[in-house]
Amino acid sequence: MSNLIFTNARLIDPENGTDNLGWLHVSDGRIAVRGEGEAPAKGAQVIDCGGQCLAPGIVDIGVKVCEPGERHKESYKSAGLAAAAGGVTTIVTRPDTSPAIDTPETLEFVTRRAQADAPVNVLPMAALTKGRDGREMTEIGFLQDAGAVAFTDCDHVIANTKVFSRALTYARSCGALVIAHPQDPGLSDGAAATSGKFAALRGLPAVSPMAERMGLDRDIALLEMTGAAYHADQITTARALPALERAKRNGLDITAGTSVHHLTLNELDVADYRTFFKVKPPLRSEDDRQAVIAAVRDGLIDIISSMHTPQDEESKRLPFEEAASGAVALETLLPAALRLYHAEQLDLPTLFRAMALNPAKRLGLASGVLSKGAPADLVLFDPDVPFVLDRFALKSKSQNTPFDGQRMQGKVTATYVAGQEVYRRP
Repeated sequence: MSNLIFTNARLIDPENGTDNLGWLHVSDGRIAVRGEGEAPAKGAQVIDCGGQCLAPGIVDIGVKVCEPGERHKESYKSAGLAAAAGGVTTIVTRPDTSPAIDTPETLEFVTRRAQADAPVNVLPMAALTKGRDGREMTEIGFLQDAGAVAFTDCDHVIANTKVFSRALTYARSCGALVIAHPQDPGLSDGAAATSGKFAALRGLPAVSPMAERMGLDRDIALLEMTGAAYHADQITTARALPALERAKRNGLDITAGTSVHHLTLNELDVADYRTFFKVKPPLRSEDDRQAVIAAVRDGLIDIISSMHTPQDEESKRLPFEEAASGAVALETLLPAALRLYHAEQLDLPTLFRAMALNPAKRLGLASGVLSKGAPADLVLFDPDVPFVLDRFALKSKSQNTPFDGQRMQGKVTATYVAGQEVYRRP
């Protein structure tokens, strides 16, 4: 097993909110001890970090791996390699596959595939309703026994409130986490942009930001009724934030996330109908983006995720309204998030609180920290190295990234899972 000492490192500690020079000793796949000053000689392999940042590995909730059904878009092998290259040590996968992951047998199949092919930790989520159709809930208890860490229908909003309330009640009895996509399904149906002057000038079908607020309000009411554990996958508008704040203040078991795309891009980036910028929910106004950044800084929004959604060329090379939504982001999550660090909007401990500590805590994992005894899931990165992103160099099978050709700062040097190196930058 691993016996490593990382020296001369900027230790990014999201638990204590610190960013200090120090050293870290890893033994048998776990963090043994850390300190400042000169590292003790322990007969271990010494890795001189050269002043680069050493942080807990990213825990990414909401990654789509297209097995079963669309392996040509993304496999567990390609997603695992992309995650390792992006400093993501744990991917929490979505069940919106073809067919959906809604039975123990399908869940066991993808678990075997992940264990065989992916160099990082893979934790699967399962569908909340059969076929993600919103009509009949899945066997939550059996799926939990098979390894499901949470339950979600992804962007298929359960319109039938009675079905959703029953599912939340049953999930509570099992101690299961439900992840939902807060959106009014009627208002958001067919939308390709956020309503406003920009969408009107380009003739795009649009949805009001109120659709997110209305969806969240309904879900919060059901949480008051059922007492379930709930996570909103993406909060992207300023209008939804007061409702989220009230729900937390009232003691509900609710957390919220947002995507790195909604933190770093806005509706104007769509420009001349560039479909790589078409995501779900659609990119918002600059005012919304700034409000969401402030919510992450204040801790109101708990989690930043990639919402990695591979789409092939045929799905994206279409008129904007018809193109598939989604973007790959396992490899771009960290450099995109570092835009907020370089803009002095979020510091590194705050970023890793949202990308590592909070998602690990929400799922009951021991990772996401630099504490003694924690798994040695680590990312070593240089936050300042500049580069121009070439989408064809990405390790994902699909290269539908909105950051293609953009100047970025920050690259992963190495990634470690349980103290074992799974990636090193060439």
